[in-house]
Amino acid sequence: MVLRPARAVPTTLAAVAERCGAHAPAGSDDVVLTGASVDSRDVRPGDLFGAFPGFTVHGARFGADAAASGASAFLTDAEGEALLRDAGVEGPVLVVADARAAMGEAAAQIYGDPSRDLTFVGVTGTNGKTTTSYLIENALARVHEHTGIMGTVELRIGDEAMESPRTTVESPVLHGLLARMREDGVTAAVTEVSSHAATLERIAGVEFAVAVFTNLQWDHLDFHGTMENYLDAKAKLFAPGRAHIGIINVDDEWGRTLAARVEIPAQTVSTHVDDPHPADWTVVQADIGLDGVGSRFVFTDPEGSEHQAFSPLPGLVNVSNSMVAIAAAVAAGVPIVEAIEGVATAHGVPGRMERVIERSDVDPLAIVDYAHTPDALTLALEGVRPITPGRLILIFGSDGDRDQGKRPVMGEIAARLADVIVLTDENPRSEDPAAVRAAIRAGIEKERPGLADVHEVEPRVLAVETALRLARPDDTVIVTGKGHEPTQEIAGVFHRYNDRDAYLQAHARMVAEREDQA
Repeated sequence: MVLRPARAVPTTLAAVAERCGAHAPAGSDDVVLTGASVDSRDVRPGDLFGAFPGFTVHGARFGADAAASGASAFLTDAEGEALLRDAGVEGPVLVVADARAAMGEAAAQIYGDPSRDLTFVGVTGTNGKTTTSYLIENALARVHEHTGIMGTVELRIGDEAMESPRTTVESPVLHGLLARMREDGVTAAVTEVSSHAATLERIAGVEFAVAVFTNLQWDHLDFHGTMENYLDAKAKLFAPGRAHIGIINVDDEWGRTLAARVEIPAQTVSTHVDDPHPADWTVVQADIGLDGVGSRFVFTDPEGSEHQAFSPLPGLVNVSNSMVAIAAAVAAGVPIVEAIEGVATAHGVPGRMERVIERSDVDPLAIVDYAHTPDALTLALEGVRPITPGRLILIFGSDGDRDQGKRPVMGEIAARLADVIVLTDENPRSEDPAAVRAAIRAGIEKERPGLADVHEVEPRVLAVETALRLARPDDTVIVTGKGHEPTQEIAGVFHRYNDRDAYLQAHARMVAEREDQA
């Protein structure tokens, strides 16, 4: 999949310098730019190469590679300029104090500000970003013939898609993708905006038609330090000039705090029927049902009119995601009737309450969900309990090299809300997998000292099969933490692995065994 337009409208280095507030070197009017990149491996002739400090090395150290690939100019900070010159790079250099932010503005200038030509929606929050984004896109598709989506699961333009490298791509890729969408006739698109992306200025230079906030829950404190800093990162999406209107879920205290501080026009959403908060959009009744397919709910709009709606995914958490999506779609110009229908008819989201094996006379219901935070795990388990006649069997772990404090907390939640636990590895990364499991197990033992119905199994693929073999037809098996992810990172090595595939492979073996015994 090509991540930039096929036809570029050239701009000059002088124009880019003016946009970034940088001093234009002599001859900048004659330097033509047709693309932008921060990855030297992706540089094409005519590109502006952005070089800024990374977590381990400064990007300017790859400047010589970028120059060899045809970069026409460079954008960096003072340290990067020195590194470029030391490496013998002779091309023109724009020097700025904040190279990350400037690179977003530069890419927007180079690609002709494509975000301004699309109905572009940005979705941020700890949990629900992916689900809400897919619901919004389906609602947008009711009135836009061609749509696009960018997020944790995939980058997709119309029917063309590829695996996404991260939740929010780097700013030159983001602007390039938007320009490619515009070129291909896309008129509306949705992107997830992670807190890391906002902090690292990956959305610099973008104008959003609608900015959406789902919730803020315990996660990423290894990066942000405090919940206040975490909220500050999310709030960057709602800055004046960044978005035209905000849609903010005020079910949690952080949403209410955000709604009180934003300076752009914003509408609020309240979805907790048992604990409602004053809001423009309010869910007044919800019936999660027992079929496990979805939930019906009633809400009032900002004018006070009442509407009936349907969430295509189970659990109250998805009533929340659906209500936020409807409000966002309406803010993006979709008529409310079309927004309701678009959300109701959305297809399943990969790795989000994804039903992989349906309940039968011989098989349990098997579900994959991305829940990887304490609140998300709670909501996931509470969401599937009403559709579980028998036992709720949970397969889960926790990431290595990430916030360690949540591990025992998630263990406690699992022990309270699941009947059977299969403790396994998620993405250990550089940590000892056994040590990660031990921290979770300590939390489990607080609630279940004897570790009754707790099984510790690795590797993860065996854990999935173990859970399926433990299950009876009236049980529900749910594996959480990885969702759609196509790999598992162990000791710095990425291994191909997917929870859905693990279910299907184990199920195929079990079916074959039953046939042999028949």
